Amino acid sequence: MTDLPAARPRAPFFSSGPCAKRPGWSLQNLKTDSLGRSHRAKLGKSRLKLAIDMTREVLDVPADYRIGIVPASDTGAVEMALWSLLGARPVDMVAWESFGEGWVTDVVKQLKLPDARVITAPYGELPDLTQIDTKTRDVVFTWNGTTSGVRVPNADWIAADREGLTICDATSAAFAQKLDFSKLDVVTFSWQKVLGGEAAHGMLILSPRAVERLETYKPAWPLPKIFRMTKGGKLIEGIFEGETINTPSMLAVEDYIDALEWAKSIGGLKGLLAKADANAKVILDWVARTPWIANLAKNPKNASNTSVCLVVSDPDIVAKGPEAVAQVAKGITAALDKEGVALDIGAYRDAPPGLRIWCGATVEASDLEALTPWLDWAFAQEKAKLAKAA
Repeated sequence: MTDLPAARPRAPFFSSGPCAKRPGWSLQNLKTDSLGRSHRAKLGKSRLKLAIDMTREVLDVPADYRIGIVPASDTGAVEMALWSLLGARPVDMVAWESFGEGWVTDVVKQLKLPDARVITAPYGELPDLTQIDTKTRDVVFTWNGTTSGVRVPNADWIAADREGLTICDATSAAFAQKLDFSKLDVVTFSWQKVLGGEAAHGMLILSPRAVERLETYKPAWPLPKIFRMTKGGKLIEGIFEGETINTPSMLAVEDYIDALEWAKSIGGLKGLLAKADANAKVILDWVARTPWIANLAKNPKNASNTSVCLVVSDPDIVAKGPEAVAQVAKGITAALDKEGVALDIGAYRDAPPGLRIWCGATVEASDLEALTPWLDWAFAQEKAKLAKAA
């Protein structure tokens, strides 16, 4: 196959974060009255509060859960939870990809919690969820493994009558996968994933049980200012009403509000989930009929509908060894980048060599359909190069 495919994706943005802007996005669509103003002025606070209220509406967050805009993206939100809440009881750390492994490092090597138990699985697989003690221990896990393309299928494995807290990094799951808030005490995500917002800010959602822990438990270690959510043993309610700990980018806030308004226009959470599922189906159907590629996720029930991670499985390439597989995957990524038809689709640096194609709701199915012939074209080019070199 040497001829270039006839059709090109309208938008070549398939990065898994920051992700594609919503269809029809334009900088001119954003409201700018809050720019150049103090975020603590009445207007700034009202826009921050609107972002929180719309998050609750679109995500179907229970009325008694607090929602706060916090510093440092999803990472900052997770770190706030880990450093402020853990240590009160034993904890199970669950990881099957790089970000989950990062939270393990924080808890085991930085906080040095002596009763932390680590439960892991290799890339492409999910740990045995029955091993996790959700009844008596705190639990930290990612809902969707962004760098492995493996997600938990549901929250049935979490005890309804749990005594500990569940801390869930949901950054590539929120707005694309149904989160069972009744089983989750802390939920974090960032704007630049499923809604294609701008980076730097994180969202922290707390259940009443998490708030109770914050107000009754004091960690043995000092907390930096940007982690502190209580004062005098009481929750700082202002954080969850739009009074951010540090100065936010109001331009990023307006962009997030624009994304939320778009989400509502396509049917809210139901529409977002359906769009992500339909997008992922385009890629997964192509994988099913294409012998040279495979899903990194071993079990289809656990396969992500956002960060779809793929590996080269062509027998001729695999027979040449891991270096050949990596070379072909990198070659495909570089070729499609050069052609301007698919940008930033290489596997995450810590993951097995391969491709990672974002299928969240801001991507159009038609662009994914146009992409698949280009993937076949690029593979044919790379396989021919490898054969010629031999």
